[in-house]
Amino acid sequence: MWKGKLALAGGEVDLTISMVPLAGGKYFAALDVPTQKVTRLAAEVIIRGDSVLLRMPAAGRSYAARYDSVKRELNGLWTHAGVKTPLRLRHSPMPTVSGPGTRLPPPYREEEVVFNNPVARLNFGGTLTVPAGPGPFPAVVLVSDMGPHDRDGTVGDYHLMGSLADYLTRRGVAVLRYDDRGVGQSGGNTATATTEMLVSDVQAAINFLRSRLEVNVSRIGVVGHGEGANVALLAAAQPLPPAFVVSLAGYGLTGEQTLLQQQVTQQVVKKVDPAQVQAAYERQRTMYDIIRLTNPPQAQSIVSNMLRQDQPKLDPQAAQAAAAKLLTPWQRYFLSFDPVAQLAEVTCPVLLLNGTADLEAPAELHLEALEKELKSIGRNTTSKRLPGVNHLFQPPKTEWTLMNGEMKPLFSPVAKETMRAWIAGLGQPAKKKLF
Repeated sequence: MWKGKLALAGGEVDLTISMVPLAGGKYFAALDVPTQKVTRLAAEVIIRGDSVLLRMPAAGRSYAARYDSVKRELNGLWTHAGVKTPLRLRHSPMPTVSGPGTRLPPPYREEEVVFNNPVARLNFGGTLTVPAGPGPFPAVVLVSDMGPHDRDGTVGDYHLMGSLADYLTRRGVAVLRYDDRGVGQSGGNTATATTEMLVSDVQAAINFLRSRLEVNVSRIGVVGHGEGANVALLAAAQPLPPAFVVSLAGYGLTGEQTLLQQQVTQQVVKKVDPAQVQAAYERQRTMYDIIRLTNPPQAQSIVSNMLRQDQPKLDPQAAQAAAAKLLTPWQRYFLSFDPVAQLAEVTCPVLLLNGTADLEAPAELHLEALEKELKSIGRNTTSKRLPGVNHLFQPPKTEWTLMNGEMKPLFSPVAKETMRAWIAGLGQPAKKKLF
């Protein structure tokens, strides 16, 4: 909510603009000017970076302003009947009826579910969202990137999986998202689960969807992010595969190459001296080779020693603990993991999406490797590079949303719509040639 005083001939009036975020990065806005008996006058909102434009065509009014994130103010010009008047609006918390945490019910059905992975003997907690209507609907399973994640893919205030699930469900696709092993309502331990082992989690999720009456059994796909995309492709190479796969920034290099490339990128962004970058690269590559090729007890001793040499102030116990984290079953497996090794077995349609601002899985390395392998075997593969989108599939900050006076990240609208349109297109019958 934004409040201010608008100067008029003979005085000034109190003015309030309420803005509520909607799906797809859009907003609903309403104007209130009590002394002029203006109540809930709808306004069109356009936000680009720190520029905010409100249009009220029915009343012949508009407001163009800049957002000051430090003062949490909007400063601009109010236009009415051709007259422009400076107007400053200050942010004020939106009043609530039900208290903090209030959430409007979505226009679809949400169900907290539990499904079982009989291979791993684990139960998984998740959320199934089903579009309004009788169905049966196409459906997808969402699979997260490396590391432990909850079902919403929460990173700070950003919910990668939750946002994507909401978008797709509103547009006719049922979505199952679940907590990773050892997170939330799911059993197990992420650190002990290799990339290959995670395939059985996805297969269990697909089988759960196959048991649901609302789901079209022949149109169940998997949308994976990062390592989750590789898990999805591995699942597609097994018996009873998904009907399609969407790869969001899937890795195309070996695990060791991927982690080394990420380290180099981080140091380059920090403007570390190139000689130091190269030295750190060689040191890390040696450490990874030791982890891959040496038995765990001996590897832990060597890695602990290397860490103490790199960080002299690190005490022996802390070094041993840090070394142990680098020697988890997941880490040892991932370093040798080759994402393209089993792609020849993938026969379903695949959509490859990467952002051009992705520093963790640069498209020119990872997407091209996956694309080359899949297309070399004649598969139905579509690939697209999204300008300015990063690894978390956030668009450039100039396209983020203004919420409660602060710029908030969102899932790239272009990426979401690309997925929706591609999935919808898979369900269309092929056009017959007349000649």
